Amino acid sequence: MSTATYAFRDNLTMLRRNLLHARRYPSLTLNLLLTPVILLLLFVYVFGNVMSAGITGGHANRADYVAYIVPGILLLTVAMTSLGTAVAVCTDMTEGIMARFRTMAISRASVLIGHVIGSVIQTLMALVLVLGIGLAIGFRPDATPVEWIAAAGLMALISLALTWLAVGIGLISPNPEGASNIGTPLVMLPFLSSAFVPVDAMPGWFRWFAEYQPFTPVIETLRGLLLGSGIGTKSAVLAVVWCLGMTVLGYLWSKAKFNREPRS
Repeated sequence: MSTATYAFRDNLTMLRRNLLHARRYPSLTLNLLLTPVILLLLFVYVFGNVMSAGITGGHANRADYVAYIVPGILLLTVAMTSLGTAVAVCTDMTEGIMARFRTMAISRASVLIGHVIGSVIQTLMALVLVLGIGLAIGFRPDATPVEWIAAAGLMALISLALTWLAVGIGLISPNPEGASNIGTPLVMLPFLSSAFVPVDAMPGWFRWFAEYQPFTPVIETLRGLLLGSGIGTKSAVLAVVWCLGMTVLGYLWSKAKFNREPRS
């Protein structure tokens, strides 16, 4: 077999390993998944009337707020699932599994690619679940088939980007608890975006950060696609640029860290 064939086979083997690991130890995945679901229900049923008044011009309308918040919760789900990847990679490092893989006749890249592809698959499954809950509580998207495909592609792209960054975090963390702490900014950024309130409602001194940080253009683009309201060229371009930039940065960072000698 050719080198490419061996590498592809190694990628599939590592993907299968990570999916089996996630199935046998589901507690971390469940914990990360329950948080965005709880936040969705909390913001809709506890804060929904108050928050919706700021979006609809003073008229409380929970249905409008459900439509507004679900895209933000979907992005929060991606961020939280990527945090689990950082913990899983760090666990492999601290338990010596990575060192064992270095001595085996396998593609080095497959070790990381298995984690990344497995995480993206789990993230997409989690998004389907969260979207289903959103539909159950009143979310009514108005997207065409093409817009649904574009939205799915955007979610896969942002998931890939955050997962590569999470892999790098896992490789530099001294222990799984450290990986969880270092990866916290990935989870906090959605709260500092347009996920829960419009950027225009934020203080002027903070608005510029919320508008141009990675999550806001992705959320606005996803919101426009799912609600059929159209997307601005600025948001769409920024969303793609941020996703591609983070993917390349995370990949190069992870590759450089993994190719170094094992930590003593």
